[in-house]
Amino acid sequence: MSQIIQSVKGTRDFYPEEMAVRSWLYELIRHVSTLFGYQEYEAPFLEYLDLYAAKSGDELVREQSFVFQDRSGEWITLRPELTPSLARMVAQKQRQLVYPLRWWSFGPFWRYERPQKGRTREFFQWNIDLIGQDLPEADAELVSIAATFFRTLGLKPSQVQIEVNNRRLLDNQLDQLNFPKEDRGSILRLIDRREKMPSSDWEKYAQEDYQLTNHQIDGLLAMLSNLDLWQESNELVRFFDALNASGVSEYIRYSPAIVRGLDYYTGTVFEARDRDGEFRAILGGGHYDNLVADVGGDPLPGVGFAMGDVVISLVAKKFGCLPQKFINQKPTVLVTIFDESTLADSLQLAADLRQAGFATLTTNEPSKLAKQFKFADRVQAAAVIVLGPAEIEAGQVTVKDLTSGEQVTFPRTDLVPYLSKILATPSAS
Repeated sequence: MSQIIQSVKGTRDFYPEEMAVRSWLYELIRHVSTLFGYQEYEAPFLEYLDLYAAKSGDELVREQSFVFQDRSGEWITLRPELTPSLARMVAQKQRQLVYPLRWWSFGPFWRYERPQKGRTREFFQWNIDLIGQDLPEADAELVSIAATFFRTLGLKPSQVQIEVNNRRLLDNQLDQLNFPKEDRGSILRLIDRREKMPSSDWEKYAQEDYQLTNHQIDGLLAMLSNLDLWQESNELVRFFDALNASGVSEYIRYSPAIVRGLDYYTGTVFEARDRDGEFRAILGGGHYDNLVADVGGDPLPGVGFAMGDVVISLVAKKFGCLPQKFINQKPTVLVTIFDESTLADSLQLAADLRQAGFATLTTNEPSKLAKQFKFADRVQAAAVIVLGPAEIEAGQVTVKDLTSGEQVTFPRTDLVPYLSKILATPSAS
């Protein structure tokens, strides 16, 4: 046997079982997004590389993007994220749109990263943004959406938390500690590493690699341990008041170590993590002011977050939040084919049931009933409908409920109401 060609490293095959999880996740995301009045949109999977150079930083553009030249010599990339595309779309029709925009999307993305637990090179991601309001209450709305998603999924506040900070508050604190403006990027990266390293290692790292004094390190540590610091930010006070009013505050906490790596965040920033710390961030986002302007539009504030499908699926599985059965994952009923003379009748009955809204399949060829029943069991059909010559002549059908084991024969005209009852599926008629 010749060797089977493998899938590309960092990608996933979605067999029906895995596809059912992805579809279920999409429906849950769609449900929560539309609950808050957000509209679904989509952008191209291919973009010019220059779009990302405008805002994403060298690491994403040079090291993590799948980049190639098209036949005309233009540099193209498979999209590594969606926010630049969103900014471009808004800039192109900036004066035609009605603000604030509330848009969401769920689609594929690609990053050339080292595949590991919770991280692949090809992934699906929920992106949701509110554009056109520079308000702490708008920031709170996005965090409320994330918390509502967790609650709807079945995750508890004891299992996941959304950690919040504010970049303006952080900048004010760094001003008080006399860190120069030109060093802010490196200091933010240092702060971001605080919770990823043992305390002694982090302090040594700050001294040797960043050349910080003991006074500066002590100041940073005092700031990072002050869980009441948010009260010094009017933005965060209003932000948490809005979340309290929304009834989701148990999912949110202030964390002075949350920075967010992307350069364009200017206000509130947040990440969601499992309380055990087993996985990387479930979702992350924040407030931005300059993104639309960076791609050629007029300045327009916004707030949003992104959530990949890989980590949230692992978290949902860990805490038992995946459904035992997925809607429409399996065929609902099987119509048997007795012999060649009844083939057309069986196909017609199957078509009638699909018209009535039932997922229905046939074997497309006659075989022994025992074999067809065995097939129905293997594909986890809920019911088998026997339509033999005797049933056809009498205008009847025989139905076996594979869940209860009950088998009954009755007029064919009663089939749709009967299936609606035993399958708890409303008739489309």
